[in-house]
Amino acid sequence: MSRRTRRTAPATGAARPTITVCRGCCCGTPKIPGLDHTAQLRDLRQAVDGAATVRVTNCLDACERANVIVVQPSTAGRKAGGLPVWLGLVNDPDATTDITTWVQGGGPGLAEPPGILDLYAFQPSRRVRHELED
Repeated sequence: MSRRTRRTAPATGAARPTITVCRGCCCGTPKIPGLDHTAQLRDLRQAVDGAATVRVTNCLDACERANVIVVQPSTAGRKAGGLPVWLGLVNDPDATTDITTWVQGGGPGLAEPPGILDLYAFQPSRRVRHELED
């Protein structure tokens, strides 16, 4: 018998989308110049107030794509087939505005993201994805 324990996903999801903002070793630091990181986070929180939960996390281990933001669907979005969307190189205010507009419309599974966000989307390793879900 294996000594490994099996992790299970929570039974219920969030009532609204969750935006996870990386602020680890590269994201949100002077390593990414030309962006007011504090203002980016403040503007993100203000723009989605009530429509989503914004949380800050340590390094998401995708440093080559700093600044990284992950948009996770709401419970309704998951039921509609929405999956977390990983966005990298989110280093200008227009990208942040595109993200907030999408999330205000429902986010993954409920609203189509602006086409420009396709340029920011990437698929992280399975290990990294699972660490975020835990």
